[in-house]
Amino acid sequence: MEVFRLDFGFGLQAGKMLAEVVEGNFPEALLPLKEKIEQANKNLLEGTAPGSDFLGWVNLPAEITDASLQEILAKAEEFRAKSQVFVCVGIGGSYLGTRAVLEALKPQLSAAKKGSPTVIYAGHHLSEDYTHELLELLDNTDYTLCVISKSGTTTEPAVAFRLLRAHMEKKYGKGEARKRIVAITDKAKGALKTLADEEGYTTYVVPDNVGGRYSVLTPVGLFPLAVAGVNITDLVAGAKDKCRKLTSAQIDWTRHSGAQYALYRQYLYSVEGKKVELMVNFDPRFFYLSEWWKQLYGESEGKQHKGLFPSSAGFTTDLHSLGQYIQDGERLFLETVLSLDNCDKHVEIPSDESNLDGMNFVAGKRLSYVNAKAEEGTCLAHSEEGGVPVLRIQLSQLNEYAIGQLIYFFEYACGLSGYAMDVNPFDQPGVEAYKKNMFRLLGK
Repeated sequence: MEVFRLDFGFGLQAGKMLAEVVEGNFPEALLPLKEKIEQANKNLLEGTAPGSDFLGWVNLPAEITDASLQEILAKAEEFRAKSQVFVCVGIGGSYLGTRAVLEALKPQLSAAKKGSPTVIYAGHHLSEDYTHELLELLDNTDYTLCVISKSGTTTEPAVAFRLLRAHMEKKYGKGEARKRIVAITDKAKGALKTLADEEGYTTYVVPDNVGGRYSVLTPVGLFPLAVAGVNITDLVAGAKDKCRKLTSAQIDWTRHSGAQYALYRQYLYSVEGKKVELMVNFDPRFFYLSEWWKQLYGESEGKQHKGLFPSSAGFTTDLHSLGQYIQDGERLFLETVLSLDNCDKHVEIPSDESNLDGMNFVAGKRLSYVNAKAEEGTCLAHSEEGGVPVLRIQLSQLNEYAIGQLIYFFEYACGLSGYAMDVNPFDQPGVEAYKKNMFRLLGK
């Protein structure tokens, strides 16, 4: 079942051409990029380009077994039973996927899904005050944790885990502490794997052929999400369905959403000279999905002085800060809107006799209706008046199955787009530069 669609209606000239593609006609201006993306598709499926040793994510959804999910769910249930708080230690792809899915699905104003521990993140920065506050909280709270690191030597999570492990062993004793820690790491080597074996922690594997930003559908994401109460079976089912539709040797351009998205953004980048892709939402539940998307596309495409810069905004909030620039500033960007068709809850705006705020014209209407008109009006203003091409990714529902589809869609389109740009989408050499300087300044 398809749960989202691409709406090119606000995409200006690029959108018009993509609408033709969807109808089965290929404009001549897009033919060179069509060939590039079809070759990129071949590279992904056959492993015939740089980065081929990190293509394990391509068929990953189809390879996830019910038995492996049940094993994760059983351990997650142990943690849920003994945890008021669950601490997820990791950085980058080791935590962003988890946070993106959880914050999209959990009730907005509650600390956690009902009956589940509160999830707190650590190891994603080096703030001393945050860490001190976390340790104070854990003094009086029953907690469990997972630490996620392939090597165990990445600075931020390694420091955080050293502190948390010491805290947990002091609070519970080493015997109980080892029952409250899960390590998600390399299958055979590395500092964290060595420690986990020595201490007897339960471990799950970060696959060798899956990079961090593509790892949300491995135990990296699945275990913490299961502890948090997310239905990981439905999440994987959504990804499996999308995987079946996208991993075809021959691209059906009328239906292949990943290829359409890659073609659209590559045309705007390479032909129209756009430099920034702004991921926009009209629902705060999508905030961390945008953060995950920024890492996925930023680390995959930002090489050799190439790539669209991935940025994000939350509307209508940011229309009152960035809106002026988007409307009238430099024409640097394309806009991609995560759009939700339906809301689960019902809030109707009341009438007011005095009408001092002048809002009676929306009295009796649902808040979601007003938000939808704000979205439509913004898309019109930015595209028709501001000259910004706008693509809408319209979701018919927001649940685990839908998020699973969306995750795989973005991953596959990213692989296509990176290869079409003639970069290796699966390495990140630039990430090491800050570490070298930091280690030198710390005297390592």
